[in-house]
Amino acid sequence: MPGLIGKKVGMTSVFGADGKNIPCTVIEAGPCVVTQIRTDEKDGYAAVQLAYDEKKEKHTSAGQSGHFKKANTTPKRKIVEFVNDYGKELQLGDTITVDDVFGNGVLEWVDVTGISKGKGFQGVVKRHGFAGVGGQTHGQHNRLRAPGSLGASSWPSRVFKGMRMAGRMGGDKVKIQNLRVLKVIPENNLIIVKGSVPGAKGSYVIVEE
Repeated sequence: MPGLIGKKVGMTSVFGADGKNIPCTVIEAGPCVVTQIRTDEKDGYAAVQLAYDEKKEKHTSAGQSGHFKKANTTPKRKIVEFVNDYGKELQLGDTITVDDVFGNGVLEWVDVTGISKGKGFQGVVKRHGFAGVGGQTHGQHNRLRAPGSLGASSWPSRVFKGMRMAGRMGGDKVKIQNLRVLKVIPENNLIIVKGSVPGAKGSYVIVEE
């Protein structure tokens, strides 16, 4: 399998073999249910659709309910497609767990995708790392976190598109690559990866090999 859907539990730290304290993130990955299998003949590409996290029937539309009933499973909240060539080995309704993906016991490297924390409307210092205009000499008392000059005067008489300015920050899809899997706890569907993972506690993440 190419990956799993999960939730970010939070951060902790573990001690490595050399005695160093390693910051890490705990992810509850799966169990995921196969709800659809894409094939080259029917869909033009090979992929497998996984669903994760229970959802109440009354909060599910009729179309979604029928989709999940075809796979003989209960409604789920999160659905993700993983493009791969293993669709013929899987059947509708199959359950994929942490043990199926990481059960070989070998430390692996994974990519984790999530939605970063939303920061709202932020200025240029926080959003882009600007240093501000400078000191408070010569009457400057309110320019410390200002963006400064934005462009030229007579030409082009406008601000170019793409100028780094204040605006909405965060809430973006972020992919962190090559995170080392430090530990797998199959009985609790947990994997512990080295480093940080985008998103808030309880947010959905996609773990890919």
